[in-house]
Amino acid sequence: MKEILANRLARLLCVKSLVTLLLTIVFAVKALRGEVGQDFMTVYTVIIAFYFGTQLERTAQKGGGA
Repeated sequence: MKEILANRLARLLCVKSLVTLLLTIVFAVKALRGEVGQDFMTVYTVIIAFYFGTQLERTAQKGGGA
């Protein structure tokens, strides 16, 4: 169980995950303030799509399927 938690924490701390989490926090703050512009929304959507796309690709390569 400890190994699983350590592995998940290590994956969480990778740069890609940190950027995605930080960007999501910024998006939430801007959305609450009503300051989300079209440019920010486009960048956010592309980064989130890339993040989840690479996760799906990695899962498919390991034989997990989707």
